[in-house]
Amino acid sequence: MPKKRKYISQKNDHKLMEIGRLIVRFMNENSTKIYNYKQISDGIEYKNPRQRELVVQALHKLQASEKISEVEKGKYIVNLKVEGTLTGVIDFNQSGNAYVKVEGIADDIFVHSKNVKDALQGDKVLIVTYNFKGKKLEGSVVEVLERTRTEFVGTFQVVPHKDFGFVVCDKKSINTDIFIPKTKFNNAENGNKVVVKMTGWKPGDKNPEGEITQVLGAPGEHETEIHSILAEYGLPYEFPEEVERDADKIDRRITDEEVAKRRDMRDICTFTIDPKDAKDFDDALSIQKLENGNWEIGVHIADVSHYVVPGTMLDDEAYDRATSVYLVDRVVPMLPEVLSNDVCSLRPNEDKFTFSAVFEMNDNAEVEKQWFGRTVIHSDRRFSYEEAQERIETKEGDLTEEILTLDRLAKIMRQERINNGAITFDRSEVRFNLNEDNQPIGVYFKVSKDSNHLIEEFMLLANKKVSEFVSLAKKGSPTNNTFIYRVHDDPDPAKLEALRDFVSTFGYKMDLANTKKVAESLNNLLHDVKGKGEENMIETLAMRSMSKAVYSTEPIGHYGLGFDYYSHFTSPIRRYPDLLAHRLLQHYLDGGKSPNREELETKAKHCSARERLAADAERDSIKFMQVKFMEKHLGETFTGVISGVAEFGFWVEIPENGAEGLIKLRDLVDDSYTYEKATHAVYGSRTGKKYQLGDQVQIKVVKANLIQKQLDFKIVD
Repeated sequence: MPKKRKYISQKNDHKLMEIGRLIVRFMNENSTKIYNYKQISDGIEYKNPRQRELVVQALHKLQASEKISEVEKGKYIVNLKVEGTLTGVIDFNQSGNAYVKVEGIADDIFVHSKNVKDALQGDKVLIVTYNFKGKKLEGSVVEVLERTRTEFVGTFQVVPHKDFGFVVCDKKSINTDIFIPKTKFNNAENGNKVVVKMTGWKPGDKNPEGEITQVLGAPGEHETEIHSILAEYGLPYEFPEEVERDADKIDRRITDEEVAKRRDMRDICTFTIDPKDAKDFDDALSIQKLENGNWEIGVHIADVSHYVVPGTMLDDEAYDRATSVYLVDRVVPMLPEVLSNDVCSLRPNEDKFTFSAVFEMNDNAEVEKQWFGRTVIHSDRRFSYEEAQERIETKEGDLTEEILTLDRLAKIMRQERINNGAITFDRSEVRFNLNEDNQPIGVYFKVSKDSNHLIEEFMLLANKKVSEFVSLAKKGSPTNNTFIYRVHDDPDPAKLEALRDFVSTFGYKMDLANTKKVAESLNNLLHDVKGKGEENMIETLAMRSMSKAVYSTEPIGHYGLGFDYYSHFTSPIRRYPDLLAHRLLQHYLDGGKSPNREELETKAKHCSARERLAADAERDSIKFMQVKFMEKHLGETFTGVISGVAEFGFWVEIPENGAEGLIKLRDLVDDSYTYEKATHAVYGSRTGKKYQLGDQVQIKVVKANLIQKQLDFKIVD
């Protein structure tokens, strides 16, 4: 090895720092390997004698700063846990590059695909950071600290004439195939869709090793793909036999002894309003006029806590699931069907145990009195939303007067919420008409009407008032009571500023002076863009500027609803946090002391995580059905709207059916296009042609990939 120089000129100092960054980046590609200076020089392509001399000098500087160690004379290894290392969660994109989200750092740290090491989507990783070529901060993975998952869904491919195969994962964010030795095929055949468990990843191996644990079926088939979605997100479809047995043993009798402990409201007019295909009815409304002219409105919720008791297998299973999952063709319930569709469901003409919030309201929809507690009810009628809407519009039919009164009160409450800062996102949801074989034969959109808003407002009222009852003393000062809240943080100011600057180019103004002004501006913006060409784009960007709602024991309020205190209380059949809220409310009604906050916070985080998984699964099932529906339209031309823009292309949504497809930039042969993040657009370098979020374009459907749940479109002039 050449002699060490005693002095390093200041002139070369900047150069040596740059070489040092290249060295660290190279050594981190295999952080457990020991290198000599020649291997390092070759690795960073510094090969002539003068360049190698600079490498030696840079090595000494790195050693002095303890970024590398000399394990024996002339041999070096990178130091892992030194200044410049951070811990975070890795998130891959379709290109194989990744970003690491580090708590406390606003911007995610970019990691090139060459430097992800053996990390997989969602893993907790240790990275070393550096400013590559003086640009933005980058990182390299040096160690996987915690695997977020070990089971994946993919297609099994046997290597011809070999005693091994590979599973190619469905998710593009899983950036490697999984090696399967013949002894771990477990009856899987070439081409099967399977669940694979990763059993290890030896240092230096290109692929992890795994074993097939479940054969799902032939790719592209309906049942195979739906069960693949559930397996991908770890959502169990069937209940364990012992849990089903426990559910079947539940005493469903409405005994006089239990009724005596409750407020009996069976003689009051009570009904449910739900989707026409609903099977679990977890909320009902009762209404009666009082002698003083006020209205007594009861919000009655299935008393799941009476049947599902802590410490039982039934409760453990409900907690693990945390939520029901609504796929396009089925519901995967949180509770066994005997509970969700029978025992707890508030079916018409049956006595049921409920947990109720009862309000005395005047004609201005002001709450003058309130009561919370366990009740017994008898639903007189089951309405679909369409039937209730018919009463509102035609003012004819049974229970019309009751529904019109509730509708009038709901409209007053809704307007008051908006005046107090609630944001009125009211986007329609795509739904499918399916035949007997679960094939999509039509697409329609679920649009919220007055009957939907009626139920929504009274559920919001109950959720808000229960939360305030637990959290506030009579004089309005906060209590120390631990509770589970549904919270929605304020929007990211940087995202709001970007939204304001962007919409100003269309002539819209936003006032970001304070929280109330922001809410007013957003509502005005959403109102003003209705029916305009830029409506879809601006609604999308406005939604992206919002934080995500989660469960927490910290009552930071719900920004989107404009509430200081808010909890989920009204759907315990399908949400575990509501079941927790029921138990806690009864605990406080009985005079109990505040339980351990940390234990409840752990449960809140678990429920938030499961909710995100369920939402992702639901989106995947919709994408699958949209691709299946569009298979019949290959080669056809549609008018679409650009719904998303990225470095590699842009997405176009067909408004009439909600299907979304990708236009790859490499397929635009008329010019070379560059992505500009600030304007959500791509620009042609020669022609100046622009494709921007919200633009209307003509497209042709060229490919429908059921396995990837992806449509490919082509621009048509």
